[in-house]
Amino acid sequence: MKNTIELKVDGMSCASCAANITTFLEKKGLKEIDVNFSTGEVRFAQNGADVPVEDIREGINKLGYKVEGDDKKPFWTLERRLIVSAIFTLPLLLAHLLMMADIHILHDPWVQFAICLPVYLIGFFYFGKTSLNAVRNGTTHMDVLIFIGSTAAFVYSVIGAVLNEPNYIFFETSAMIITLVLLGNYLEKRAVKQTTTAIEDLTRLQVDWARKIMPSGTVVTIEADEVLPGDWLQVNEGDKIPVDGVVLEGHADVDEAMLTGESLPAGKTKNEQVIGGSIIVSGNLTIAATSTTRETVLSQMIELVKSAQQNKPQIQRLADRISAVFVPVVLIIAALTFLVSSFIIGISMQQAMLNSIAVLVISCPCAMGLATPTAVMVGVGRLAKNGILVKGGATVEVFSKIKNFVFDKTGTLTTGDFKIKNISYHVDNQEEINSLILKMERRSSHPIAQSLVKEFEEGSRFRTNGAATKILKVQELKGQGLTAEDDEGNTYRLGARRFAAPFLSEGDAPLYFSKNETLLATIEIEDDVKKETASVMDYLRTEGKTPVILSGDREAKTADVARQLHIEKFYAQQLPSEKLDIIDRLSAEAPTAMIGDGINDAPALAKATLGISLSNASQAAMQSAQIILLNGNLDRLPRALAISNATVQTIKQNLFWAFAYNIVAIPIAALGFLNPMWGALFMAFSDVVVIGNSIRLKGRKV
Repeated sequence: MKNTIELKVDGMSCASCAANITTFLEKKGLKEIDVNFSTGEVRFAQNGADVPVEDIREGINKLGYKVEGDDKKPFWTLERRLIVSAIFTLPLLLAHLLMMADIHILHDPWVQFAICLPVYLIGFFYFGKTSLNAVRNGTTHMDVLIFIGSTAAFVYSVIGAVLNEPNYIFFETSAMIITLVLLGNYLEKRAVKQTTTAIEDLTRLQVDWARKIMPSGTVVTIEADEVLPGDWLQVNEGDKIPVDGVVLEGHADVDEAMLTGESLPAGKTKNEQVIGGSIIVSGNLTIAATSTTRETVLSQMIELVKSAQQNKPQIQRLADRISAVFVPVVLIIAALTFLVSSFIIGISMQQAMLNSIAVLVISCPCAMGLATPTAVMVGVGRLAKNGILVKGGATVEVFSKIKNFVFDKTGTLTTGDFKIKNISYHVDNQEEINSLILKMERRSSHPIAQSLVKEFEEGSRFRTNGAATKILKVQELKGQGLTAEDDEGNTYRLGARRFAAPFLSEGDAPLYFSKNETLLATIEIEDDVKKETASVMDYLRTEGKTPVILSGDREAKTADVARQLHIEKFYAQQLPSEKLDIIDRLSAEAPTAMIGDGINDAPALAKATLGISLSNASQAAMQSAQIILLNGNLDRLPRALAISNATVQTIKQNLFWAFAYNIVAIPIAALGFLNPMWGALFMAFSDVVVIGNSIRLKGRKV
């Protein structure tokens, strides 16, 4: 039985820490493990594994991390460790820099030992604990290198003090390594937090309380978590809407900027959808809840941003493979540096030791581990703030490589707000035919059906007869039309000609309505192209992309839309199976994205290299596509592509820096051109450079 557990863990600073905890959980037999070092969240499913949660908590704590909620906050926080280390390291550094000054007491090796000892003990328990447990766990990370380097310098200096050999004493090196790495960890922790601001901004939109309307009409205040689908809620001016819902009565202007990216408030009236977390600017509403707080669009947005690192881009795989063997390779290089320097080249053992320590402390596997996750977190967060939901870092990378953009026509390129241009009746009893059409279309979720139902019910042009034939059974065939049976066993069909009237040899109307094999009526409908569509197509062409129309509509209508938008390649009158064949063929030629409404086009969205749903936050759209544009319009597509391109570019920049830094820095240290203290300083800031470049993506103009 699946039982998902979520823990909050403090002390994870990079992808190596996350990998360390992941390995531990895998060895416990746990499944569906997701460790996010940016947010400090650890999730796993027990799936029948008989492992008490307390054992998991204890095991993570033993690895050197801290599961929050176990007890009170520990005294030795990272900040306090850094402050104490800096206080004791400063006199050692001054003694090293002012060797010619007359400060005899600071030159005494045992005084230096006494000053260095508190710093070393801090480093020993901070880096040593995680290093030892990582090795026991079968993994390695940067702390192993820091622990070995600082310990080698400290032990070597103690030996020098015992032998009274001043040239062997460099306590300041051990202290500086620990202090500078602690400084780097502190800066890194603060910087990583900046990559998760999108999560914090979205979380602040969540509502704690709701006004529930009781059956008696009394309004009571309850916790938002207690709201159930179907509950009636009162939301007044200035309030946040607690959960997703449908307006029952009232009128209001609603600010959805943080959810859809729309800068202007949206007017909401009866029967319209509202999104939990949006704010009523003016007016008030009575809504019927359609979700709980855990099922709202806002909750799913937060969840998608949190899990952005779970689906790694292809570009990260090389970095992961190198990171897995990085620490053992560096240890070998450090050992060879010492042996070659002292026994082959013949330099002093003191200098050989310093060179070897410099190799250890300047190496930085964390930069490679941080390169992709931090950029993905910022990029996906920025997309979410613009009303663009992306499922994972791999999706961002794939999206940037898409060449063919295939658009469904109805409701995607066009408004989907259909009007009946004309109905041609081929038999008498027009009111009965209208009534039959209305009854059948009410059973369909297709945009055309919904628009026709609205026009039949609200308009006066097409009268219906309430005493029409009794319909017993209606069935919708996706991409084809509707069938129905009446109480006398007659079969009705409503849809395209080859579905509803295959007995006709010709005809070019959008919809045909037949009874058995007799044509009852043909329906002509109108639908306008969305105003932003032309500019989106122009943008795609300037970016070297190929727009394509794939529609089940008739040839003439599809060709007309293609002509208006200057789209050269289009496919009309395609059945769902034929659409899949076309998507398959285009995907074989080049990476292809399918853009649709996420309901009727779900198979095509799943078949394409990438599915993009133009959805007003429907649950079906969340499941069928990798990218969801919450405002339901195409105008977010160029921005989504631009931010994705910028995110991939940032990842490449980060990885280039991480690889280049280590490739250049390690040989320089091995050749003796770099003091270990400078090495520790450069290493401490290498991670910050990577994270800083990722944070720059938040405000970068795209």
